[in-house]
Amino acid sequence: MYEDLIRDSQNEKIDVIERPLKGNLKGLYYSNTIAVSSRLVTDAEKSCILAEEIGHHYRTYGNILNLENVRELKKEKIARNWAYEKLVSLNSLIEVFKLGIRSKHEIAEHLNVTEEFLEAAIKHYKEKYGANCEFDDYYIYFEPNFGILKMF
Repeated sequence: MYEDLIRDSQNEKIDVIERPLKGNLKGLYYSNTIAVSSRLVTDAEKSCILAEEIGHHYRTYGNILNLENVRELKKEKIARNWAYEKLVSLNSLIEVFKLGIRSKHEIAEHLNVTEEFLEAAIKHYKEKYGANCEFDDYYIYFEPNFGILKMF
C-alpha cells in the first residue's frame, strides 16, 4: 500500500521524501512535497501518515502545527478523514468480510494500516453514519461492536 500511495502521489506531481523530522512529527506537507519520518518502522505506519499528508494536499493545508487552535484542528481532522476513507473504505471492509477476516488485528494487517488507524477509521464512520450503515447488500455496524452482516 505504501508504494502504491507513493506512485499515486508521483502521478499527481507530489514529491514524497523520507527523512528525520524534528520532535514527534511523523509527516509534513508543503507545496506539493510530503516528508514522511524515516523513524517510522512499518509500511503500515508509513501508509497511514502518507495518506493523511495526501489528504492535506487535496483538502486542507497551511501551518497546522498549533493544534491548540480550533481552526487548525478542523483542518487536521479533514485530512485524517480523507485518509480513513482512502485506506479503510467501506468497500474494503466488505472485501475483508468476504474473505472471512473478522478480527480487528487481521483486518488492519490485511489493509496494511495500524490497528489504531483502523479504530480511528471506525470511529470516523460512526460519526459520519451513526451506529450503522447500509452499503451494497451489507449492514456495517460501528457500535456497540464493529461487525458486518450480509442482507438476505
